[in-house]
Amino acid sequence: MPEQQQIPDVRKSVTVDATPEESFRAFTERLAEWWPPSHVLLEKERAGLAFEPGVGGRYYEWDVDGNEIDWGVVLVWEPPHRLAMTWRVDGRFRSIPDDERASEIEVEFTATDGGTLVSLAHVRLHKHGPDAQRIFSALDGPSPGETLARFAQVL
Repeated sequence: MPEQQQIPDVRKSVTVDATPEESFRAFTERLAEWWPPSHVLLEKERAGLAFEPGVGGRYYEWDVDGNEIDWGVVLVWEPPHRLAMTWRVDGRFRSIPDDERASEIEVEFTATDGGTLVSLAHVRLHKHGPDAQRIFSALDGPSPGETLARFAQVL
């Protein structure tokens, strides 16, 4: 069996002017306010985004016709400190149907003197197989990145 290619984790962070509780709620309940509009898996116009709270819950989007696509499944739900989920996106940023080839996203909310440090890590990128390097290259860049920058603006 060929040796598995090592792909580093991608880590980003931002400090927001809010408590960990407010930050966790905004991250999981106000997705439509901060999720980049270009991050869409649907073919038609997106109508909404949501997290189903708790381990095993989905985070997903739906279009104007009610069609749904899962972005992933919640693996860790520890409000207001930790959240982890699978990331069902391929190297061309299209949906994949299950978690077999899905990497994971880990988010931590840590109280600081100035608010909350929100740390986000894309981990286990090797699970994307041949697409892993392409995904790493797309995600790797200066912190906080578009997604966390938008999140910070909301708070």
